[in-house]
Amino acid sequence: MKMPEEKIDTAMFAPCGMNCMVCYRHCSHPKPCAGCLNSDMGKPGHCRKCGIKDCVGQKGLPYCFACSDFPCKFIKNLEKSYNKRYQASLIENSRFVQRHGLDMFMQTQKETYTCSKCGGIISVHDGACSECREKAT
Repeated sequence: MKMPEEKIDTAMFAPCGMNCMVCYRHCSHPKPCAGCLNSDMGKPGHCRKCGIKDCVGQKGLPYCFACSDFPCKFIKNLEKSYNKRYQASLIENSRFVQRHGLDMFMQTQKETYTCSKCGGIISVHDGACSECREKAT
């Protein structure tokens, strides 16, 4: 999947702070996931049953960072996993959005995760381009 030439749809920003556009299940899977805020089509089971998404929905909030408990234990646990496995911070993503807005965040993500070789999307999960499979350096 190629990175869109226009801006990344802000509906691809998950409540937890993940940019679904750079998720392996969206950019590199044969049956792409539409993102956390969209259809369940193509989503793995753990995403369909996401407690974080349920929590913000019950509280009537768009994102976790809008909650007075942010970052809660659910976000801290996910953060720990993303820090260790992918060297990514969902809390920092959320704080960036708080400070600079969602459009600016998506623009910086587009710059960071677009393959310079072919324009594909570099997955945060495996660091490889969705098109040419080159590993990001």
